[in-house]
Amino acid sequence: MFNFLFGYHIGVMNGPIVSVAKELGFEGNSFLEGLVVSTFIGGAFVGSISSGFLVDKLGCRRAFQVDTIPLVLGAIISAQAHSLDEILWGRFLVGLGVGVNTVLVPIYISEVAPTKYRGFLGTLSQIGTCLGVIASLFLGIHSESDPHWWRTILYIASIPGFILAIGMQFAVESPRWLCKAGRSDEAIEVIKKLWGPSEVNRAIENIQSVIRSDGADLDTSWLELLEEPHSRVAFIGGALFLLQQFAGVNGVLFFSSLTFADVGITNSALASLCVGFTDLAGALNATYLMEKQGRKSLLIGSYLGMTASMLLVVSAISLPVEKDIGNTLSVLGTTMYIFFFASGAGPVTGLIIPELSSTRTRGKIMSFSLAVHWVCNFLVGQFFLELAEKFGVASVYAGFGGFSLMAATFGYYFTVETKGRSLEEIEMSLNPNFLGGNK
Repeated sequence: MFNFLFGYHIGVMNGPIVSVAKELGFEGNSFLEGLVVSTFIGGAFVGSISSGFLVDKLGCRRAFQVDTIPLVLGAIISAQAHSLDEILWGRFLVGLGVGVNTVLVPIYISEVAPTKYRGFLGTLSQIGTCLGVIASLFLGIHSESDPHWWRTILYIASIPGFILAIGMQFAVESPRWLCKAGRSDEAIEVIKKLWGPSEVNRAIENIQSVIRSDGADLDTSWLELLEEPHSRVAFIGGALFLLQQFAGVNGVLFFSSLTFADVGITNSALASLCVGFTDLAGALNATYLMEKQGRKSLLIGSYLGMTASMLLVVSAISLPVEKDIGNTLSVLGTTMYIFFFASGAGPVTGLIIPELSSTRTRGKIMSFSLAVHWVCNFLVGQFFLELAEKFGVASVYAGFGGFSLMAATFGYYFTVETKGRSLEEIEMSLNPNFLGGNK
């Protein structure tokens, strides 16, 4: 549900931005239209940085409930905005909430899911994002005929927040956080419910062993990310998100409507829905492959597929082929790229980082990694068009293909397989303080 809201807010301004700009008095001002988008990203950056503190202090369950406050308020303020300042404040608050939940969701799933289902459950967040985008695009179609419809669809965005605030009251807390907070009895009850009574003794023993080695203090410091093994995982997390964003998914999505228009799909909403359903198909594919193929091989295969897709698009643009054939190849390459991204690079990146992180620093490492994500997201969005105009779309897409290849290489040399291993087993293997641990 949190990722549904994430996807919903990504797509909700896609169609109605023209109506919003017209009603609030900044129609035709591309800078202010871009500011509405960048304010959302700025809020997400602040949210991702602050989420590590929230999860350390409150635990995932309470942090989720606190996070519904900016999500609900931001949606309502945006919906009833009558000035540019109000829409900017609303979008900032929504971004703040989204920034927090992009960190909390993978942490919570990784810490409460049984080991054998952790990868499958982790991909549900990607599916939630896809469904949110599709829902917002469907609802946004009506904005073409009703200039005030944007207020309705923003009010609708507040409803899941209320549901989540109430629903999380009935959810369990992470057993890892409960142990770290000294509430072992509660952790035992949670493990019995989620993993079965037979897992209690082994799970508690492993969690306590990790805590004794790494420390049980809830007040972790950012400086700890400079120490081994935390620095290694922080580097991997930041690098994976940097490479993911510079591989160009947002740029490809931006140009996808123009690419589809070349083959006769001139309705931008229809083109966006085609992209949305391709994204969903890739996410569904990831749910099947995550535990079958493993994280590392799926990540590498995904980026190699994205590299090949970009090569196909660049060839279609640059080589002397008939226009119809070139346009068809461009659409095929774009669709393949989105499918491959959703099948691996999208879901694996968010899942593997909390799996590699230690119990002590998981919140801080995810906060840092997602902060890198939002900075790179902003940079790609800010300079993509300028680079495309200066060097041409083919050159920029070739750069995306190059970063995709770099990401596949990085995944091969720097990541480790986490499939079928508990978080404690992974931590022990990476921590030199444990006998047999590998640096």
